[in-house]
Amino acid sequence: MSDEQQNPFKELSYYGLSLLSFLRESHPTLADDASFIAERADSAAEAYSEAIRAGMSHIEAEAVAAEALYRGLYFSPYDTLVRILWDEFAAEVPEEAARTVALRLLPLCREALAKYELTDDFTATPEYDRLYTELVGTVQILLEDGIQ
Repeated sequence: MSDEQQNPFKELSYYGLSLLSFLRESHPTLADDASFIAERADSAAEAYSEAIRAGMSHIEAEAVAAEALYRGLYFSPYDTLVRILWDEFAAEVPEEAARTVALRLLPLCREALAKYELTDDFTATPEYDRLYTELVGTVQILLEDGIQ
């Protein structure tokens, strides 16, 4: 088995490493998708280069690259579930277990999540409060059913 097959993230670029870190924290189900990470990293690097060629400052170009890198990832259903566990179910789920439990609950909450258009600015919409409430109910049922 080659080194790349053993560790497909071994030679990630700055953007690839940045995205991988973000995904591990907020979108753990995407963190193993090496091709997704590579494509996004390449897109961010290209966006940065184009912005510099267009006369933008390094700070402006970095903002353009970040937009390409994180597009569609700013809202995280996983982070929302973790927050719900911390805020609403602290007595049932210890804080240190919340991330593990949220990862188990995430696929079981897909039906509720599918009802909403989960855009990058979703938390600023009235629909976020509805989703939050629906997820609290779903999590309550799942925890009562013994899913942890």
